[in-house]
Amino acid sequence: MRRIGFLLVDDFALLSTAAALEPLRAANMFAASLAYDVTLLSTTGKTAQSSIGAWFETKYFRDVTPLYDILFVVAGGDPAGINDPSLFAWLRQADRNGVALGGISGGALLLAKAELMSGRRFTVHWHHYDAFKGMDGVSLLERRLFVIDRDRYTCAGGSAPLDMMHAIIARDHGTRFAQRISDWFIQTDVRGADAPQQSSISARYGVVPDAVMATLEMMESHIADPLSQEQLADLAGVSSRQLRRQFVESIGRSMMEEYRRIRLETARELIEGSRMPLSEVAQITGFASQTHFSDAYRKVYGTAPSALRRKKGPA
Repeated sequence: MRRIGFLLVDDFALLSTAAALEPLRAANMFAASLAYDVTLLSTTGKTAQSSIGAWFETKYFRDVTPLYDILFVVAGGDPAGINDPSLFAWLRQADRNGVALGGISGGALLLAKAELMSGRRFTVHWHHYDAFKGMDGVSLLERRLFVIDRDRYTCAGGSAPLDMMHAIIARDHGTRFAQRISDWFIQTDVRGADAPQQSSISARYGVVPDAVMATLEMMESHIADPLSQEQLADLAGVSSRQLRRQFVESIGRSMMEEYRRIRLETARELIEGSRMPLSEVAQITGFASQTHFSDAYRKVYGTAPSALRRKKGPA
């Protein structure tokens, strides 16, 4: 069982919140035992009110010790205007406790204001993009549907939490179990992390077997913490041998070769779009060392990442 907390900041969007909570409720309904223990918290007291007036009974965050597997901050309205030192200190305490942190809609902005997004890739609702201008340590903002970077889970809000929760549940319980939940909500087109800023996986790869499609989605949501081929096969619900064969037949590359290419493509985007040191780029894209990263990059692109950095400018 995984413990998940949702810190609801008043004026949060009801759609975003429901899209995050409902898949977890359905997972508990379909699982043999309780899969997710969910706690609702607020920043104002014993209730939290959404932007349309609906409200939830909650626990006041000041009265709770932040001990969860994941804690999501759900914020709409004007999170840039929130300056609560006690809230930021509480979030930093959660981080020290080893809690993975997430932001839904404008939630990542509050995590950034608490200085908890440095060196992490993340996303936020497009309405809040401008609020990050001039902030230190937030150069890795990506205009994606959702981003999972190690112990940070962020998404754009709206219906995007449905897709992020699909990725989380697939990681925890396998893609077949996650697909049952998506079918329950008539979510016939589960979007990958790159949507809508990039074309869908099917548009990029064409028609591929379901197991390959599921594996590619898991690869794109596990960049900093790469999964082994055994883990990928297990979560996709097929044997490792069968999955390796399907990759070669459908996309012409081996499974782990394609995984490495996806991670290196992310690294190239980071080098081109930020001044982050190459050692941090290597860490964020799941390489054990900068040397290992540079060797892999050179094999794929024919040049060292330092050459691209020199073109970009000094870190």
